[in-house]
Amino acid sequence: MSVEIKAAEDRYDIVVDGKPAGFLKTRTRPDAILFLHTEILDDFAGQGLAGKLVTAALDDVRSQGRSVLPYCPYVRSFIAKHREYEDLVPEDKRAEFEL
Repeated sequence: MSVEIKAAEDRYDIVVDGKPAGFLKTRTRPDAILFLHTEILDDFAGQGLAGKLVTAALDDVRSQGRSVLPYCPYVRSFIAKHREYEDLVPEDKRAEFEL
């Protein structure tokens, strides 16, 4: 299985064996990138793709030196479980996201 993450304007897409498998909707603001909604298509559910997608997106944001506001419940839960990404959420916003 080949998995590819593609960054596009206001979203990250995950493609498996050349087929769209899901996306992470974002919005870019001057101070942060808002992570709004993560969705994996039913045919690809249960393969850990949401985690791969979110990991790639968070790593991309880190490489840009940006911060994240995790409005998406999945992303918020992912960051809570993977504390190495907590620093991407501004310290003064962490309580708002229960981090």
